[in-house]
Amino acid sequence: MKGKICVSLLVVFAMTTACRSGNKPLESGIDVTNLDTSVSPRADFFQYACGGWMEKNPLTGEYARFTSFDKLAENNRIRLNDLIKSIAAKTVEQGSVEQKIGDVYNLAMDSDKLNREGYTPIEKKLADLATVTDRKELSKLLPSLLISGVNAYFSVYVDADPENSSVNLLQTYQGGISLRQRDYYLDEDEHTLNIRNKYREHVVKMFELTGFGSKEALKNMEAVLRIETRLAKAAYDNVKLRDPHANYNKVTVTELQSLFKGIDWPVYFEQLGVGAEVTEVNLSQKEAVIEVGNIIASEPLESQIAYLQWKLIDHAASYLCDSIYATHFDFYGRVLSGKEEQQPRWKRAVDAVNNMLGEAVGQMYVKEFFPPVAKERMIKLVANLQNALGERIRNLSWMSGETKSKALEKLATFYVKIGYPDKWKDYSSLDIRKDSYYDNVVRATQFEYAYMLAKAGKPVNKDEWLMTPQTVNAYYNPATNEICFPAGILQYPFFSMDADDAFNYGAIGVVIGHEMTHGFDDQGRQYDKDGNLSDWWTEEDAARFEERAHVMIDFFDAIEVAPSVHANGKFTLGENIADYGGLQVSFQAFRKAIVNTPLENKDGFTPEQRFFIAYATVWAGNIRPEEILVRTKSDPHSLGRWRVNGALPHIDAWYEAFDVQEGDLMFVALEKRVSIW
Repeated sequence: MKGKICVSLLVVFAMTTACRSGNKPLESGIDVTNLDTSVSPRADFFQYACGGWMEKNPLTGEYARFTSFDKLAENNRIRLNDLIKSIAAKTVEQGSVEQKIGDVYNLAMDSDKLNREGYTPIEKKLADLATVTDRKELSKLLPSLLISGVNAYFSVYVDADPENSSVNLLQTYQGGISLRQRDYYLDEDEHTLNIRNKYREHVVKMFELTGFGSKEALKNMEAVLRIETRLAKAAYDNVKLRDPHANYNKVTVTELQSLFKGIDWPVYFEQLGVGAEVTEVNLSQKEAVIEVGNIIASEPLESQIAYLQWKLIDHAASYLCDSIYATHFDFYGRVLSGKEEQQPRWKRAVDAVNNMLGEAVGQMYVKEFFPPVAKERMIKLVANLQNALGERIRNLSWMSGETKSKALEKLATFYVKIGYPDKWKDYSSLDIRKDSYYDNVVRATQFEYAYMLAKAGKPVNKDEWLMTPQTVNAYYNPATNEICFPAGILQYPFFSMDADDAFNYGAIGVVIGHEMTHGFDDQGRQYDKDGNLSDWWTEEDAARFEERAHVMIDFFDAIEVAPSVHANGKFTLGENIADYGGLQVSFQAFRKAIVNTPLENKDGFTPEQRFFIAYATVWAGNIRPEEILVRTKSDPHSLGRWRVNGALPHIDAWYEAFDVQEGDLMFVALEKRVSIW
């Protein structure tokens, strides 16, 4: 929901000179079998550095994309499964966290029970929706659906007020479209038209599987497509969603009622569980919310009932019987992403436990797999990278001293979170029963919504984590000016205790620098050191930044990711800037780290070459053609190939390391290279 949070994968890394295994000499860290030396590194560095890995790790049927990150996540999932299975097999105290973990897992694994139930867990809810006779009932019905996980029309969440980051603000977010991306409803190319036609067929099938006759299912589908298309037309596109000012439209509840007449907002908020002390709301995408009011006022009530029934069916499908889940997968997995087979049930069960009781599982994971010393070493490394970024800021020729001073203040006040939270979430009020899998999903969602909504109007808790410790991911949050590194990804190929600094700075060093650079990308730079949306740049410096960033936009716009399909330079700008900045910052830190202890050539590569090979290996992966199209529409990160081949041509040190010359396929003239951080 929070589009402003820029996410990319990170791991913990320690200074290798202090952490080697005994007296064993440090290795290069490079697995030469990952390379494809039949390709020149000057022509296609991604294929050169990752071709062997891609051959060793072909796509299996359950994946649309399989990367270094996914491979590590699979290892983590196996570990979690062992932990959770051992709990689920025990007799434990009723009401304990162990009971809740075990019951969720066992319900998710019990295919006999799921298949006996069919769609009965939602049968009464579908029937209740059919009894709605007055639009006024929607003021109570919509929030009830929302806190149960059914995202109809729009969603509501609580986060820091962008212009007063110390206080939490109730905020809306556009939604209600089942295809996730507005482009699927609006574009007219052959691929998108095929997706849309398949979606129509899918909606009809799902209505039929949940007790509707064929004629009614077809009529309902037409209503769903009409309403969702209206929502898509009003929604902000992905580029506009990245503009924090365009997505900040704070109004009073009184003003909200005059803008949006389709809902009785005091009734809506009361049903949502928000107190009367909440007097302001941020309409993040104002026009999209206003259009919801128009839809509620103008669409026939029976069409809106069909739409709400569809949203319920679509949400519940993953937690019902095998035939319903298989149909759900056939569209979202096979048609949309090109997957060939479902994930094994045990993987889906582990993910369910993670989603419902994430920090409870995380507490066990950390105790078992995360040594405390790693947290201490990470603190030192982050400081190392901060120093390098500070040096680069001070030496910028295009930025004035006034803006530099404020940038350095922001860098110095980064709030760093490593491994796991100091205080764990309390799940004692979460009620898990042995009734139905879906009912427990609903209760867990209601628990999380109550936890979040209770923060509205309250001070922001900077110690709260937005990810669980076992998550193979990390983030930068501009509202709190924080960088967070969960414990879940502390392994090769991102970090090796036995590898030298060339490898570790090239892998984890770059991605840590990436997260730091997010504080100064096209989005992050608009927030000050306190996390407020505030213009702290001089007008001249802001113009120079925009001019330099446009070089990157143009470069990525020219990349053809599939026949006649180009990357979106504006949409991916923040992540591309962060990749570029991470490379620049980490290479500088690497050079400084080895100035008094130069590294030797290893495995036929110089230290500088190993740095860039390690970086490329982070993004190794295979991807299906369908998924390329999905991610080009939906993912603010460039595809893995272009996080390598699109980033390195702008890094002068890469040219020196591999002797890249004019005439080589990846060569970019100096005057056309990006020059920001």
